[in-house]
Amino acid sequence: MFKYTGILLLGTLFATSAWAQDAAEEDYEVVLPDAAQKCVLPASPDAIPPDADYDALLAAKEDVATFQAEVASYRECLQEAESAGELTPGNKQALVSSFNYTVDMEERVAARFNEAVRTYKAQQAEAEE
Repeated sequence: MFKYTGILLLGTLFATSAWAQDAAEEDYEVVLPDAAQKCVLPASPDAIPPDADYDALLAAKEDVATFQAEVASYRECLQEAESAGELTPGNKQALVSSFNYTVDMEERVAARFNEAVRTYKAQQAEAEE
């Protein structure tokens, strides 16, 4: 009886250990928490044509401003989701990754717009010569 109980106890410990390991792996699954999955990541504005005129740049500037406002709302939504409840380490990592992705996205959009403005100014300077 003692050996049987020991084996049963060992089996229980093993099963508990395996369950704890599964739970730990689940905690580290990188996935946005439910509250953050309702957040809508905006699409970046369309590319600005290399031969954009002044009016096209003005329209692009408005598109960039709209995009930046939408990205700010997305980040606010992520922050609300972060404070909405208990998060696993994987949830936290997903939130940070999503936030950082929007920063990178915004920097690329701004760089693309600034390059279009520099190109326009260079074309204007050449036309004046």
